[in-house]
Amino acid sequence: MSSAAPGPNLATAIDLLALPADERFHEIIDGALVPKALPSLRHGAAQAELTAEITGAYGPRAGGRGPGGWLIATEVEIAFERHQILRPDIVGWRRERLPRLPEETPVSLRPDWACEILSPSSKQNDLFRKLRVYARNRVPHYWILDPDIAVLWVYRWTHDGYLLALTAENHERIRAEPFDAFEFSVHSLLARDDIPPSPSTPPASTT
Repeated sequence: MSSAAPGPNLATAIDLLALPADERFHEIIDGALVPKALPSLRHGAAQAELTAEITGAYGPRAGGRGPGGWLIATEVEIAFERHQILRPDIVGWRRERLPRLPEETPVSLRPDWACEILSPSSKQNDLFRKLRVYARNRVPHYWILDPDIAVLWVYRWTHDGYLLALTAENHERIRAEPFDAFEFSVHSLLARDDIPPSPSTPPASTT
């Protein structure tokens, strides 16, 4: 009599922490140890610009330029579930929930906002698999930025799942929740001169 095949060995934080420090640019998605895509210059520039914009208005040194009240970081390992340890490109916590940087790795406290910047090799993870993890763990806001087509999608968590609250492209000036104290355009984050101005129409929204 044949026996049932054993289930797959699902990765956990132990597997992630066992990687050498110089090879640890990984996530655990649906139990699989997945290397993050090496960021392109366009991806890195967008990550840096968006982080600077948000931190300038909401970080600890906002100094009256914005409301402050947030802790913003990049490339932080976050344990959402035992077999789901993600590393968002940019992530943020409200300071009333996380007043100071934790010492633990991975961080166990669910963030209040996460942003992924799409790369060709990891696009499916960001658009589908990671979105499902963020929704299942009720991350209040999730942004997806595609630097290749200069589009930003802003999702808000509701009891029915994620609602697409805003889409914006190119030169449209927007204020995007939860960081609506400052105005920006997607184009301004990308350091690109090859994107033609968009028609002067309001950003698409499903609200």
